[in-house]
Amino acid sequence: MTIEEMQAKLEIQELVGKFSNLEVNVPPQMELFTKDTHVQVYLGDKKAFDIHGTAELEKVFSQFTAAVKRSHHMNGQHVINVDGDTATGVLYCRAALVTEEDGKEFISDNLIYYEDTYTKQGGKWLIKERISHFVITDKHVLGA
Repeated sequence: MTIEEMQAKLEIQELVGKFSNLEVNVPPQMELFTKDTHVQVYLGDKKAFDIHGTAELEKVFSQFTAAVKRSHHMNGQHVINVDGDTATGVLYCRAALVTEEDGKEFISDNLIYYEDTYTKQGGKWLIKERISHFVITDKHVLGA
C-alpha cells in the first residue's frame, strides 16, 4: 500500500466519521455528498428510498429524522479500496434513535451497513453513492 492510498483511506474514514458525528443534523451532512449523489436505503430486503441529488437527500433525511429527540451512532469495521481519485468501501454502523409516541419514549436500535462509492473533488473526499442496508431494527419502549 502506498502513502497516497493510506492518506486517502484516512481521509475517507474522517469523512464517514463526520457523517456519523453529525447524527441527525442533516443540513451539514449534505456537504459530505456530491451534488449528484445517489443514495438507496433498504429496510431489510425492501428498497424504501431511491434518492438522487443532495436537495432530495436533505428533504428525505430531514423528514426521516424530524421526530428524533436523541441519537447515537457508532461506526465499526470499514474496508476501503482506493483507485486514484475514486474509492469503494463497506462500513458497518449502529444507530440508536429515540422518538416519542403517545407520551412514551421509544428507542429504535438499527444495525446498518453501507456500501459506498467515494470520489475526490476539489481536494476532498465525498460520498458519491451510498447503499444503506438496515439489516436489523429493534424498536421498543425505552427502559422497558
